[in-house]
Amino acid sequence: MDFSLFYFANDSRLGQHDRYRVLLEGARFADANDFAAVWTPERHFHPFGGLYPNPSVTSAAVAAVTSRVAIRAGSVVAPLHHPLRIAEEWAMVDNLSNGRVGVSLASGWHAADFVLRPETYADRRALLAEYAEQVRALWRGESITATDGVGETRQVRVFPPPVQAELPIWLTSGGAVETFRTAGELGAGLLTHLLGQDLDELAAKIAVYREAAAARPGGWPGHVALMVHTHLGDDEDETRDLVRPALSDYIRSSLHLILGSRMDGKRSIDPSRLPPEELDFLVERSFQRYFDEGGLLGTVDKAYGVADRLREIGVDEVACLIDFGLPDKTVLAGLDQLNELRLRFASADG
Repeated sequence: MDFSLFYFANDSRLGQHDRYRVLLEGARFADANDFAAVWTPERHFHPFGGLYPNPSVTSAAVAAVTSRVAIRAGSVVAPLHHPLRIAEEWAMVDNLSNGRVGVSLASGWHAADFVLRPETYADRRALLAEYAEQVRALWRGESITATDGVGETRQVRVFPPPVQAELPIWLTSGGAVETFRTAGELGAGLLTHLLGQDLDELAAKIAVYREAAAARPGGWPGHVALMVHTHLGDDEDETRDLVRPALSDYIRSSLHLILGSRMDGKRSIDPSRLPPEELDFLVERSFQRYFDEGGLLGTVDKAYGVADRLREIGVDEVACLIDFGLPDKTVLAGLDQLNELRLRFASADG
């Protein structure tokens, strides 16, 4: 099982300087210590994840300070962009990195993001598969038909040509089994997380994904990357006390965003109108679940057990979300223990 670094900061600190220190220093560490990849997301118009509005830009920065580690989008919200633009930007980053990019495409879920392209919101899930195939075709050097500024039809392809002949591609799922199946049918990897699904549910969905992937010509088994909150220390109780405030704030911010959205057509809920004790209960329950069984949090020994369980249910890569609100110095210091965990798995696999 591979280990990579994943970034999705809750960047609510006003007046902060050097906001991308953890990204760039973490990327250098990952590059020097044989981590599989560095993932950065696409988020808009909210402190939760808002440090990363464009993963091609952050990936270009990572490419400039690394030489070996894979550089991935986790994720590009495909319906917010024309497929030509996705392929064009990432072909450029592929050249800057000498062939190290990969892209996970997502349908998007928060309606506010779609002020950038509101006409695609209703059909965003159908567009995800369509755009994935178009981006792949453009990557291979094929042309697509498009209408120009005066209404004429043109055949257009992207420049510069990418280094890699095929674009490594994933689909991002928040838990919908249909997306797991679609990813398998497309021969794409699968990027997911544990928000709203437990390990048993995830195991069942991975089985659906594997079945769909194996049904394709060639029987490719697929690739599952799972984002998990990560910080390791020498003492479990001390690490719990250390991460509790930051992770609880992170969870609270995510709940405000999710409950306030109209995801999957559900009614929007204003979290500020919930009784404080109810919101506190949701945050505490989520914290306990992440710390005890759904995150690499605590000691290396404890995290090994969690990671081993993830491997058992079919996870190929643990994408370690490290920037959930701890001080930069603390985050970077914890990378040594994370590398110790990675080395233990490498030794066991070897």
